[in-house]
Amino acid sequence: MLCARLTNARFLTMNPEHPVAHDLGIWRGRIVGLDEAVTSLPAREVIDLQGATVLPGFIDAHVHLAWTGFKENTPSIAGCTRIDDVLAIVEEAVTRKGSPGAWVSIAGYDQRALGRHLTAAELDQVSHGHKVFMLHDSGHGCVVNTAVLDLLPADIPHESGFLAEGAMGAARALRLPYSQQELAEAIGRAARTCLAEGVTACAEAGIGGTLFGHSPVELGAYQLAREEGLLPLRVQLMVSADRLRPVAAHEADGIPRALDLGLRTGFGDDWLSAGALKIYTDGGMMARTAALSSPYEQLDHMGQLQEDPEVLADTIVDGHLAGWQLAVHAIGDRAADVALDALERAQRLRPRPGARHRIEHAGLIRPDQLPRFAQLGLSAVVQPNFLRYFGDDYAAIMGEERAPWLYRGRAFLDHGITLVGSSDRPVTDGSPLRAVQFMVERASESGQVIGPDEGVTVDEALRAYTVAGAFACHWEDSLGSLTPGKLADLVVLGDDPRRVDTSRIGDIEVVATYVDGRETGKSAS
Repeated sequence: MLCARLTNARFLTMNPEHPVAHDLGIWRGRIVGLDEAVTSLPAREVIDLQGATVLPGFIDAHVHLAWTGFKENTPSIAGCTRIDDVLAIVEEAVTRKGSPGAWVSIAGYDQRALGRHLTAAELDQVSHGHKVFMLHDSGHGCVVNTAVLDLLPADIPHESGFLAEGAMGAARALRLPYSQQELAEAIGRAARTCLAEGVTACAEAGIGGTLFGHSPVELGAYQLAREEGLLPLRVQLMVSADRLRPVAAHEADGIPRALDLGLRTGFGDDWLSAGALKIYTDGGMMARTAALSSPYEQLDHMGQLQEDPEVLADTIVDGHLAGWQLAVHAIGDRAADVALDALERAQRLRPRPGARHRIEHAGLIRPDQLPRFAQLGLSAVVQPNFLRYFGDDYAAIMGEERAPWLYRGRAFLDHGITLVGSSDRPVTDGSPLRAVQFMVERASESGQVIGPDEGVTVDEALRAYTVAGAFACHWEDSLGSLTPGKLADLVVLGDDPRRVDTSRIGDIEVVATYVDGRETGKSAS
């Protein structure tokens, strides 16, 4: 007997051998058949979906769950355009902190809305002896007050209280780590937000590291979240490369650096597993720290690499030799050059054609870099909603020649490069449907079309959030399509993205989300 049969729906399976179905059978959390293979079978529950459209659950291949959960509960200055308004919010948050000298976190900081960076001196006016830490929305910088600057080593660079990249990491390191319970609850909050948008599986883009880590025992927080029923979707954890340490492994293993006990990509189960090794090569465009090969428009700098290129290359090579899948953060084209050179060297030293290394963001990729992506078998894990919301700004700072290269779509596909959709939540909106809309029309919120030749079809955009996402995470045997034998993770939509006008795709209602064959929020039968 089936556990459930879903009927009266338009199932877009993303499986070319059976592209559309009307019935789907579920048994013990897996899809057991479609259409005639299940219509005559008895089922414990028959669910009439009343003509809805059903897709495989969306996969967000690059997200920050803990950061998202904490941000939801942090005072925010998002939307403020006046310094005085920002300072008023900071002072209110400081006032609520009773402990003298306590840390006060503020979210939503983006200097572009204010026309310039805040300064430590301005924060000092309202901090009343507390330590203020205001995280940039990109995650690649922060503004702190003098109480924090006084605790930092004298050689940490800053611009009147604004710290970028590694300098920000030094400020973060001054704070006590979050407890595993606090982390688990934040992860749970973010996971529920993902489910509401049809996301049933995601890759957490870097735990335990200097830039985005929240605790040296952060993996344990995800285990705790699962044990306490706070993890209602599937999560793959990328581990930050700065957690690697030299190991004295057998010389035949050829592993120069590793996590303790040799843990690497693939450990875990269908719900929680170790994914790629996350390696940061540069910063972000919002903070103007993405590493470019020529200067930003109207600025006299080209961004920055996280480390000396040789140090970055050695980390990439060591991760490859240790057997990891690599997720290399490279937003600017100069950072992509560093990543491509290192990956070519790594594959020469130890060929691993099935490694499925990934470039995270691939924000600005020159035409000459595309064949190298393809030759190395890399996936491009892009964030379409960056251009939907920040596209006008990004196009302006790249200039007329480079703007069409931003967060490509068509060029990757035409070169045989796997195009993977993701959000980088909470940097911007995490909705896969709104991202799909952008991938097709390439229009920012203002209506500016950015790189129109990079537009893809609706089917190709949907594949980026299903089939391609599963491939990039080594989940293709269990997720990504509605195929018998795979896990029954589904998203039920109020309309068919392939049939509505493109401008309406982002507004399609997510009616329900199923994980493991059960509608989220409902208990197991």
